[in-house]
Amino acid sequence: MTYLEPLRVRSTSALTLLLTMAACTPPATDEVSFDVLEATIPEMQAAMTEGRLTSRELVEAHLVRIALYEERVNAVIAVNANALAEADRLDRERAEGRVRGPLHGIPIALKDNVHTTDVPTTGGALAFEGFTPPYEATLTTNLREAGAVILAKTVMTELANFTAAGMPGNYSAVGGYGLNPYDPRRDPREGRDDGRPVMGVGGSSSGIGTAMSFWAGNVGTETSGSILSPSNANMLAAVKPTVGRISRWGVIPISGDQDTAGPMARTVTDAAIMLGALESDGPDPNDPATSLCEPPPDRDYTAFLNPDGLAGARIGIPRSLYYDSVQVPGGDRFRGGLGDAQRAVMDEVIAVLREQGAVIVDPADIPSVIDPNPEDNLLVNGGGSVLNYGMKRDFNAWLETLDGTAPVATLTELREWNREHQNAGSIKYGQARLDGADEIDLDEDRAAYEADRARDLRLNAEHGVDEVMADLELDALLFPGSGGASLLARPGYPTVIVPFARVTGEPDPPMPEGFDLQPRPFGVSFAGGACSEPRLLELAYAFEQATQRRVAPPGFP
Repeated sequence: MTYLEPLRVRSTSALTLLLTMAACTPPATDEVSFDVLEATIPEMQAAMTEGRLTSRELVEAHLVRIALYEERVNAVIAVNANALAEADRLDRERAEGRVRGPLHGIPIALKDNVHTTDVPTTGGALAFEGFTPPYEATLTTNLREAGAVILAKTVMTELANFTAAGMPGNYSAVGGYGLNPYDPRRDPREGRDDGRPVMGVGGSSSGIGTAMSFWAGNVGTETSGSILSPSNANMLAAVKPTVGRISRWGVIPISGDQDTAGPMARTVTDAAIMLGALESDGPDPNDPATSLCEPPPDRDYTAFLNPDGLAGARIGIPRSLYYDSVQVPGGDRFRGGLGDAQRAVMDEVIAVLREQGAVIVDPADIPSVIDPNPEDNLLVNGGGSVLNYGMKRDFNAWLETLDGTAPVATLTELREWNREHQNAGSIKYGQARLDGADEIDLDEDRAAYEADRARDLRLNAEHGVDEVMADLELDALLFPGSGGASLLARPGYPTVIVPFARVTGEPDPPMPEGFDLQPRPFGVSFAGGACSEPRLLELAYAFEQATQRRVAPPGFP
């Protein structure tokens, strides 16, 4: 597939219109000189408060960046045709003295599995190309009420990477291949030269556009790594919240056991601002999980951003598996461990934490990782049926909420549609994961699912994160990159990731002679138990302020 092929199936009419408008519209005054590159949400808001900038001008400036660089990175699946009108309305509100909050007039992008009624929601699946759902996601409504301008939908891995096991990250039949801006080239290696990026972009939530300053931040979703991994790959700060912190109503699901939406941004402050806007004031009746965590006063997570927050904090280092390789009980197989470059980065991180007054508890191994009893060891036991069962249960339940407006009514019908449209590119990499999920019988397989789910919670939470944090009285666990994503995903626990470094590695298979890879972004994750976002944000912010290591993608001024 060439690069032009996905462009032909993308929703381009609004994109073309708005980019033309933005590129051809001069600034409203000669005094507008605001540079959106790496600009923070507080900086944008201050410029509008002081009258140096309008929301329209801010949106236009971001559209210009999309117009300049989109073809090199493929971050956008659709642009909101109403974005400029929304900005104008919010400017009028500001002029009348009404400012909704820190997101008033700020352009935000959504992953394309989040419902919007003014932009199609496709999940990257060709069957849903052009589909506009009959209702908005709760989080979309919350963002609009907070004054955000929904600027665009991001490319994503099709159906959040639950279509085919061999599908490259950030590929979909609707959007094509997203490219990592830190090395926006395609993989030249034989067998991988199908258009995929040479540098991975992480999980199914694209962080490309946020890294490129196409918008202030974006909303991703995660089932097992799809907020943390793309944030790690694009030098972003992000919050993977506790499952239930943010309503999932109106988000195309994989499994209600693990699904969550969350903010992806360039700074911890921006992520904290977005988190407060995404969360509802109280439980959402459409999502019972939202009763788990209490929002902070005024949903203001910036109140926890303390530059001295690391002083006295007890930070655990889960050495086994996440830093050092560990032997799997009952055999000679070893798993995990860091390469030399990554290990050097984490040594530096730990030194910074000590300098900032943190108490480093090393090791703070996850009990279920080092347990010699195979029945109690996480590396031996995993909940194999949990995601398949959840997909069959929750995807069909989501389709039912669409009241017959969707092109298919069941997961089975989607699979059949895909087979009928193979020539149009519906299942370039097959649909083995959809097949596996649809084979589940919700009644006959319920007992196996419940056993797997209980095992997940016991090994990842009770005999995992909860046990080590309680026994060692930890404030957080420190993971390299997004390495703790799977562990925290099973019980739905939160993580905050911070950009820190870029590292080199040895690709396998090797690159052709003369093809030199650029160093890969590498972040640091602070993780904890349920509803611990305030403390994790405090720690992450203090670390970010002490280091300030994020750099913009080179070559995109």
